[in-house]
Amino acid sequence: MDDIVEQLGCIGIVPVIKLEKVENAEKLAKALRDGGINCAEVTFRAAGADKVISRMVKAYPDMLVGAGTVLTCEQADAAYAAGAKFCVAPGLNPKVVKHCLDSGIPFAPGLSSASEIEQAIELGLDFVKFFPAEQAGGLAYIKSVCGPYTSMRFMPTGGVSADNLNTYLSYDKIVCCGGSWIVPSKMLDEENWEGITALCRQAVDKMLGFQMVHVGINCQSPEEAEGVADMFDNAFGFAKKVGNSSVFASTCVECMKQPFKGKMGHIAVATNSVKRAMYQLKARGYTIDEQSIKCDAKGNPTVAYLKDDFGGFAVHLVLKK
Repeated sequence: MDDIVEQLGCIGIVPVIKLEKVENAEKLAKALRDGGINCAEVTFRAAGADKVISRMVKAYPDMLVGAGTVLTCEQADAAYAAGAKFCVAPGLNPKVVKHCLDSGIPFAPGLSSASEIEQAIELGLDFVKFFPAEQAGGLAYIKSVCGPYTSMRFMPTGGVSADNLNTYLSYDKIVCCGGSWIVPSKMLDEENWEGITALCRQAVDKMLGFQMVHVGINCQSPEEAEGVADMFDNAFGFAKKVGNSSVFASTCVECMKQPFKGKMGHIAVATNSVKRAMYQLKARGYTIDEQSIKCDAKGNPTVAYLKDDFGGFAVHLVLKK
Protein backbone atom coordinates (compact mmCIF):
# COMPACT_ATOMS: atom_id res chain seq x y z
CA MET A 1 0.00 0.00 0.00
CA ASP A 2 2.90 2.37 0.65
CA ASP A 3 3.71 2.65 -3.06
CA ILE A 4 0.06 3.43 -3.84
CA VAL A 5 -0.06 6.09 -1.12
CA GLU A 6 3.15 7.64 -2.46
CA GLN A 7 1.67 7.87 -5.95
CA LEU A 8 -1.59 9.31 -4.63
CA GLY A 9 0.40 11.88 -2.68
CA CYS A 10 2.20 13.00 -5.83
CA ILE A 11 -1.03 13.29 -7.81
CA GLY A 12 -2.93 15.01 -4.99
CA ILE A 13 -6.42 14.78 -6.48
CA VAL A 14 -8.49 11.62 -6.98
CA PRO A 15 -11.52 12.03 -9.26
CA VAL A 16 -14.51 10.06 -7.95
CA ILE A 17 -16.30 8.66 -10.98
CA LYS A 18 -19.72 7.14 -11.49
CA LEU A 19 -19.69 6.18 -15.16
CA GLU A 20 -22.89 4.68 -16.55
CA LYS A 21 -21.63 4.17 -20.12
CA VAL A 22 -18.89 1.55 -20.01
CA GLU A 23 -17.95 2.29 -23.63
CA ASN A 24 -16.75 5.76 -22.59
CA ALA A 25 -14.13 4.46 -20.17
CA GLU A 26 -11.13 5.08 -22.43
CA LYS A 27 -12.31 8.57 -23.43
CA LEU A 28 -12.78 9.56 -19.81
CA ALA A 29 -9.39 8.17 -18.82
CA LYS A 30 -7.74 10.19 -21.59
CA ALA A 31 -9.59 13.34 -20.53
CA LEU A 32 -8.31 12.95 -16.97
CA ARG A 33 -4.75 12.28 -18.10
CA ASP A 34 -4.77 15.21 -20.52
CA GLY A 35 -5.77 17.39 -17.57
CA GLY A 36 -2.85 16.19 -15.47
CA ILE A 37 -4.67 13.68 -13.27
CA ASN A 38 -3.45 10.16 -13.96
CA CYS A 39 -5.74 8.40 -11.52
CA ALA A 40 -9.39 7.67 -10.84
CA GLU A 41 -11.68 6.13 -8.26
CA VAL A 42 -14.34 4.25 -10.22
CA THR A 43 -17.27 3.69 -7.89
CA PHE A 44 -19.30 0.51 -7.73
CA ARG A 45 -22.41 2.69 -7.44
CA ALA A 46 -22.69 2.25 -11.21
CA ALA A 47 -23.26 -1.13 -12.84
CA GLY A 48 -20.29 -2.30 -14.85
CA ALA A 49 -17.71 -0.53 -12.71
CA ASP A 50 -15.36 -3.49 -13.01
CA LYS A 51 -15.62 -3.27 -16.81
CA VAL A 52 -14.82 0.46 -16.70
CA ILE A 53 -11.76 -0.27 -14.57
CA SER A 54 -10.61 -3.01 -16.93
CA ARG A 55 -10.93 -0.82 -20.02
CA MET A 56 -9.12 2.11 -18.40
CA VAL A 57 -6.24 -0.06 -17.21
CA LYS A 58 -5.87 -1.80 -20.57
CA ALA A 59 -5.83 1.52 -22.41
CA TYR A 60 -3.41 3.16 -19.96
CA PRO A 61 -1.46 0.59 -17.92
CA ASP A 62 0.40 3.28 -15.95
CA MET A 63 -2.82 4.94 -14.78
CA LEU A 64 -3.58 4.58 -11.08
CA VAL A 65 -7.14 3.29 -11.32
CA GLY A 66 -8.89 2.31 -8.10
CA ALA A 67 -12.34 1.08 -7.16
CA GLY A 68 -14.69 3.04 -4.91
CA THR A 69 -17.76 2.15 -2.86
CA VAL A 70 -16.38 -1.35 -2.36
CA LEU A 71 -18.81 -2.77 0.20
CA THR A 72 -18.27 -6.52 -0.07
CA CYS A 73 -15.47 -9.04 -0.45
CA GLU A 74 -16.93 -10.04 -3.80
CA GLN A 75 -16.74 -6.47 -5.09
CA ALA A 76 -13.14 -6.19 -3.91
CA ASP A 77 -12.24 -9.39 -5.76
CA ALA A 78 -14.02 -8.23 -8.92
CA ALA A 79 -12.27 -4.86 -8.82
CA TYR A 80 -8.84 -6.38 -8.28
CA ALA A 81 -9.39 -8.96 -11.02
CA ALA A 82 -10.34 -6.12 -13.37
CA GLY A 83 -7.03 -4.40 -12.70
CA ALA A 84 -7.84 -1.97 -9.89
CA LYS A 85 -4.66 -0.97 -8.11
CA PHE A 86 -6.48 -0.10 -4.88
CA CYS A 87 -9.96 -0.16 -3.35
CA VAL A 88 -11.73 2.28 -1.05
CA ALA A 89 -15.02 2.21 0.83
CA PRO A 90 -17.26 4.79 2.51
CA GLY A 91 -17.22 2.84 5.78
CA LEU A 92 -15.14 0.41 7.78
CA ASN A 93 -16.21 -3.23 7.48
CA PRO A 94 -13.63 -5.39 9.32
CA LYS A 95 -14.61 -8.43 7.25
CA VAL A 96 -13.84 -6.65 3.97
CA VAL A 97 -10.65 -5.08 5.34
CA LYS A 98 -9.32 -8.46 6.53
CA HIS A 99 -10.24 -10.11 3.24
CA CYS A 100 -8.38 -7.45 1.26
CA LEU A 101 -5.32 -7.63 3.50
CA ASP A 102 -5.25 -11.42 3.23
CA SER A 103 -5.68 -11.21 -0.55
CA GLY A 104 -3.01 -8.54 -1.05
CA ILE A 105 -5.52 -5.94 -2.22
CA PRO A 106 -4.55 -2.38 -1.17
CA PHE A 107 -7.60 -1.10 0.70
CA ALA A 108 -8.58 2.15 2.40
CA PRO A 109 -11.84 2.01 4.37
CA GLY A 110 -13.85 5.12 5.11
CA LEU A 111 -14.25 6.49 8.61
CA SER A 112 -15.26 9.62 10.48
CA SER A 113 -14.65 8.96 14.19
CA ALA A 114 -11.90 8.25 16.69
CA SER A 115 -13.35 4.82 17.43
CA GLU A 116 -13.14 3.87 13.77
CA ILE A 117 -9.56 5.13 13.61
CA GLU A 118 -8.72 2.78 16.48
CA GLN A 119 -10.36 -0.09 14.60
CA ALA A 120 -8.31 0.77 11.52
CA ILE A 121 -5.09 0.82 13.55
CA GLU A 122 -6.01 -2.52 15.13
CA LEU A 123 -6.43 -3.93 11.62
CA GLY A 124 -2.95 -2.71 10.68
CA LEU A 125 -3.92 0.28 8.55
CA ASP A 126 -2.29 3.71 8.45
CA PHE A 127 -4.10 5.22 5.44
CA VAL A 128 -7.86 5.72 5.31
CA LYS A 129 -10.60 7.61 3.54
CA PHE A 130 -12.16 10.37 5.68
CA PHE A 131 -15.81 10.44 4.65
CA PRO A 132 -17.96 12.46 4.45
CA ALA A 133 -15.19 14.99 5.01
CA GLU A 134 -16.98 18.32 5.31
CA GLN A 135 -20.05 16.95 7.08
CA ALA A 136 -17.85 15.06 9.57
CA GLY A 137 -15.93 18.12 10.69
CA GLY A 138 -13.47 18.79 7.90
CA LEU A 139 -9.82 19.58 8.44
CA ALA A 140 -10.41 20.82 11.99
CA TYR A 141 -11.60 17.37 13.01
CA ILE A 142 -8.74 15.61 11.22
CA LYS A 143 -6.22 17.82 13.02
CA SER A 144 -7.84 17.09 16.37
CA VAL A 145 -7.65 13.30 15.95
CA CYS A 146 -4.10 13.44 14.60
CA GLY A 147 -3.01 14.52 18.07
CA PRO A 148 -3.47 11.06 19.60
CA TYR A 149 -3.32 9.12 16.31
CA THR A 150 -0.06 10.40 14.88
CA SER A 151 0.54 7.60 12.37
CA MET A 152 -2.75 7.88 10.48
CA ARG A 153 -2.92 9.48 7.03
CA PHE A 154 -6.10 10.55 5.27
CA MET A 155 -7.85 10.96 1.93
CA PRO A 156 -10.74 13.36 2.62
CA THR A 157 -13.72 12.85 0.31
CA GLY A 158 -17.17 14.38 0.45
CA GLY A 159 -17.65 18.13 0.15
CA VAL A 160 -14.14 18.71 -1.15
CA SER A 161 -14.05 21.28 -3.97
CA ALA A 162 -11.73 23.68 -5.73
CA ASP A 163 -12.47 26.19 -2.96
CA ASN A 164 -11.20 24.09 -0.05
CA LEU A 165 -8.80 21.69 -1.80
CA ASN A 166 -5.64 23.53 -0.77
CA THR A 167 -6.89 23.97 2.78
CA TYR A 168 -6.89 20.19 3.13
CA LEU A 169 -3.68 19.56 1.19
CA SER A 170 -1.75 22.09 3.27
CA TYR A 171 -1.85 19.66 6.22
CA ASP A 172 0.89 17.03 6.12
CA LYS A 173 -1.41 14.20 7.25
CA ILE A 174 -3.52 14.62 4.12
CA VAL A 175 -2.17 12.43 1.32
CA CYS A 176 -4.68 13.47 -1.33
CA CYS A 177 -8.30 14.53 -1.72
CA GLY A 178 -11.10 12.75 -3.52
CA GLY A 179 -13.96 14.49 -5.24
CA SER A 180 -16.46 14.46 -8.08
CA TRP A 181 -16.43 18.18 -8.85
CA ILE A 182 -13.92 17.65 -11.68
CA VAL A 183 -16.06 14.93 -13.29
CA PRO A 184 -19.60 16.33 -12.96
CA SER A 185 -22.39 14.01 -14.04
CA LYS A 186 -23.67 16.59 -16.54
CA MET A 187 -20.36 16.55 -18.42
CA LEU A 188 -20.29 12.76 -18.34
CA ASP A 189 -23.82 12.60 -19.75
CA GLU A 190 -22.90 15.12 -22.47
CA GLU A 191 -19.59 13.34 -23.14
CA ASN A 192 -17.83 16.68 -22.72
CA TRP A 193 -14.30 15.35 -22.50
CA GLU A 194 -12.67 18.70 -23.24
CA GLY A 195 -14.64 20.25 -20.40
CA ILE A 196 -13.48 17.55 -17.98
CA THR A 197 -9.88 18.02 -19.11
CA ALA A 198 -10.21 21.77 -18.49
CA LEU A 199 -11.62 21.20 -14.98
CA CYS A 200 -8.77 18.82 -14.20
CA ARG A 201 -6.14 21.27 -15.42
CA GLN A 202 -7.75 24.08 -13.41
CA ALA A 203 -7.75 21.92 -10.29
CA VAL A 204 -4.10 20.92 -10.79
CA ASP A 205 -3.05 24.52 -11.42
CA LYS A 206 -4.88 25.68 -8.30
CA MET A 207 -3.36 22.85 -6.26
CA LEU A 208 0.16 23.77 -7.35
CA GLY A 209 -0.35 27.54 -7.17
CA PHE A 210 2.62 28.40 -9.39
CA GLN A 211 3.89 31.95 -8.93
CA MET A 212 7.10 33.57 -10.15
CA VAL A 213 8.85 35.01 -7.08
CA HIS A 214 12.29 36.19 -8.14
CA VAL A 215 14.78 36.53 -10.96
CA GLY A 216 18.43 35.65 -10.46
CA ILE A 217 21.17 37.69 -12.15
CA ASN A 218 24.58 36.12 -12.67
CA CYS A 219 27.29 38.53 -11.54
CA GLN A 220 31.04 38.00 -11.74
CA SER A 221 31.93 38.99 -8.18
CA PRO A 222 30.46 39.91 -4.77
CA GLU A 223 31.20 43.56 -5.53
CA GLU A 224 29.28 43.47 -8.78
CA ALA A 225 26.37 41.70 -7.06
CA GLU A 226 26.16 44.42 -4.41
CA GLY A 227 26.42 47.09 -7.09
CA VAL A 228 23.52 45.65 -9.08
CA ALA A 229 21.44 45.30 -5.90
CA ASP A 230 22.23 48.94 -5.04
CA MET A 231 20.88 49.99 -8.44
CA PHE A 232 17.56 48.28 -7.76
CA ASP A 233 17.48 49.88 -4.30
CA ASN A 234 18.21 53.36 -5.61
CA ALA A 235 15.81 53.10 -8.54
CA PHE A 236 12.88 51.26 -7.01
CA GLY A 237 13.45 51.15 -3.27
CA PHE A 238 14.14 47.41 -3.32
CA ALA A 239 16.04 47.08 -0.04
CA LYS A 240 19.36 45.27 -0.26
CA LYS A 241 19.99 42.14 1.81
CA VAL A 242 23.43 40.52 1.66
CA GLY A 243 23.59 36.73 1.95
CA ASN A 244 26.31 34.10 1.72
CA SER A 245 26.07 33.39 -2.00
CA SER A 246 23.93 36.24 -3.27
CA VAL A 247 22.56 39.70 -2.61
CA PHE A 248 18.81 40.21 -2.75
CA ALA A 249 17.10 43.40 -3.84
CA SER A 250 13.86 43.10 -1.90
CA THR A 251 12.59 39.56 -2.55
CA CYS A 252 12.20 39.77 -6.32
CA VAL A 253 15.81 40.10 -7.56
CA GLU A 254 18.69 37.85 -6.53
CA CYS A 255 22.16 39.00 -7.59
CA MET A 256 24.55 36.06 -7.53
CA LYS A 257 28.08 36.71 -6.23
CA GLN A 258 29.51 34.48 -8.96
CA PRO A 259 28.16 32.90 -12.17
CA PHE A 260 25.50 30.35 -11.26
CA LYS A 261 22.98 28.18 -13.10
CA GLY A 262 21.68 29.46 -16.43
CA LYS A 263 23.50 31.46 -19.08
CA MET A 264 21.37 34.53 -18.39
CA GLY A 265 20.52 33.71 -14.78
CA HIS A 266 17.69 31.89 -13.08
CA ILE A 267 13.99 32.26 -12.33
CA ALA A 268 12.35 31.01 -9.14
CA VAL A 269 8.79 29.71 -9.27
CA ALA A 270 7.03 29.17 -5.94
CA THR A 271 4.54 26.37 -5.46
CA ASN A 272 2.31 24.93 -2.74
CA SER A 273 4.06 21.56 -3.10
CA VAL A 274 7.45 20.97 -4.70
CA LYS A 275 6.78 17.22 -4.62
CA ARG A 276 3.54 17.48 -6.61
CA ALA A 277 5.03 20.14 -8.89
CA MET A 278 7.94 17.85 -9.79
CA TYR A 279 5.51 15.04 -10.57
CA GLN A 280 3.43 17.26 -12.86
CA LEU A 281 6.41 18.79 -14.62
CA LYS A 282 7.85 15.34 -15.34
CA ALA A 283 4.48 14.32 -16.78
CA ARG A 284 4.58 17.43 -18.99
CA GLY A 285 7.92 16.39 -20.42
CA TYR A 286 10.36 18.39 -18.30
CA THR A 287 13.37 16.99 -16.48
CA ILE A 288 14.20 17.57 -12.81
CA ASP A 289 17.84 17.94 -11.77
CA GLU A 290 17.74 15.32 -9.03
CA GLN A 291 21.06 16.54 -7.59
CA SER A 292 19.58 19.99 -6.96
CA ILE A 293 16.71 18.85 -4.73
CA LYS A 294 16.77 20.19 -1.18
CA CYS A 295 14.50 18.83 1.55
CA ASP A 296 13.31 19.90 4.99
CA ALA A 297 13.86 17.96 8.20
CA LYS A 298 10.92 15.66 7.36
CA GLY A 299 12.30 14.84 3.92
CA ASN A 300 9.82 16.98 2.01
CA PRO A 301 11.32 18.70 -1.07
CA THR A 302 11.62 22.48 -0.74
CA VAL A 303 13.80 23.39 -3.75
CA ALA A 304 14.39 21.70 -7.11
CA TYR A 305 15.89 22.88 -10.40
CA LEU A 306 14.74 21.83 -13.84
CA LYS A 307 17.39 20.71 -16.30
CA ASP A 308 15.52 22.46 -19.11
CA ASP A 309 16.71 25.82 -20.48
CA PHE A 310 14.09 28.60 -20.59
CA GLY A 311 15.51 31.19 -22.99
CA GLY A 312 18.89 31.10 -21.32
CA PHE A 313 17.46 30.98 -17.80
CA ALA A 314 17.56 28.10 -15.38
CA VAL A 315 14.29 27.61 -13.50
CA HIS A 316 13.85 26.28 -10.01
CA LEU A 317 10.89 25.45 -7.84
CA VAL A 318 10.71 26.74 -4.29
CA LEU A 319 8.17 25.90 -1.61
CA LYS A 320 5.81 28.74 -0.71
CA LYS A 321 6.21 30.01 2.84
